[in-house]
Amino acid sequence: MLNKLWDSRLTFGLLAMLALGLVPGPAKAYETLARAAILIDHDTGQVLYAKNADEPLPPASMSKLMTVLMVFERLHDGRLTLDDEFPVSERAWRKGGSKMFVEVGKRVRVEDLLRGIIVQSGNDACIVVAENLASTEEAFAEQMTVRAQELGLTHTTLKNASGWPDPDHLMSVRDLATLAGIIIREYPEYYTIFSEPEFEFGGILQYARNPLLRRNVGADGLKTGHTEDAGYGLTASATRDGRRLVMVVAGLETPGQRARESERLLEHGFRDFKAYELFEAGQTVDSAAVWLGDQETVPLVTDERVVLTLTPEARRALEVKVIYEGPVPAPIALGSTLAELEITAPGIEPRRVPLLAGEKIQEVGLLGRMSGAIGYLIWGRS
Repeated sequence: MLNKLWDSRLTFGLLAMLALGLVPGPAKAYETLARAAILIDHDTGQVLYAKNADEPLPPASMSKLMTVLMVFERLHDGRLTLDDEFPVSERAWRKGGSKMFVEVGKRVRVEDLLRGIIVQSGNDACIVVAENLASTEEAFAEQMTVRAQELGLTHTTLKNASGWPDPDHLMSVRDLATLAGIIIREYPEYYTIFSEPEFEFGGILQYARNPLLRRNVGADGLKTGHTEDAGYGLTASATRDGRRLVMVVAGLETPGQRARESERLLEHGFRDFKAYELFEAGQTVDSAAVWLGDQETVPLVTDERVVLTLTPEARRALEVKVIYEGPVPAPIALGSTLAELEITAPGIEPRRVPLLAGEKIQEVGLLGRMSGAIGYLIWGRS
């Protein structure tokens, strides 16, 4: 009798949304030329647009973000400092593709290597880092793959530190966006490097490859990528009016197409989506029926601020449900998880928010339990 699934439509919540004019309406379509793409509201974690988001693809130099993260983690916990120096091997010095132009046998500061990877996209700098943080680049790639899995990057397998072409070196655009979000959120003291427009090393000045840094879109990072197999890609973030969006595009045909599609996707996010607060942290959302308790219902509250980023069309078609198995048997501890708030709207991935007991509910005594059991047998309720 306690396994019945209760699908309780919101009372207070629906009234509040009706007051906002939330009635069904058509969702606006959006498309991109990219083979895969994703756009995420950084503050809420909400996916605003996705296309082939979980398809493992060759990420090219965008996977250098994982190499950078491995350095940031060590800087953060004290295993490294920016002034530490790493020796340059002949293998690193000889590496082709984009280069920082390190010299064999010399030692290079970690801070310079980071700029060489982030600003100049140096494959040689990546190998210097890999060989000094692990025994070999291959061992470092294995460490990166393990760490990626720990971070929830479930469609990531890395075979080198630079994004050099390898059929098994793969990441999804969702994983890249998640990785970018971690870097932005956890390492703000180092993230500013991603917005630097140029870096000079060994007398050679090179300019950042991120095309959005040169456009008035609020971009402040992160990383481009290109190989013949991968096409042109970009992992980027931009802020505007206090909002931050994270975006990834992959598989475009030209650098110009990459720049245009990236800017267009960000503009779509900033122009067509707005943030709407549904509930404050600690607010009562609904109530759940209680079985054999000293109260017939228990308030359901959210311990987090519930904010959605929606188009006006999606806002009008928003649906919110409270789902729980009930009635909930007493005793009920204050703050225990009892239900989920399920939020759906056209064009966004469904969101589930835990709902907690807002009060402590005591179990009734023997007489009350007998009375409740008899009442259930006669009337089908407690």
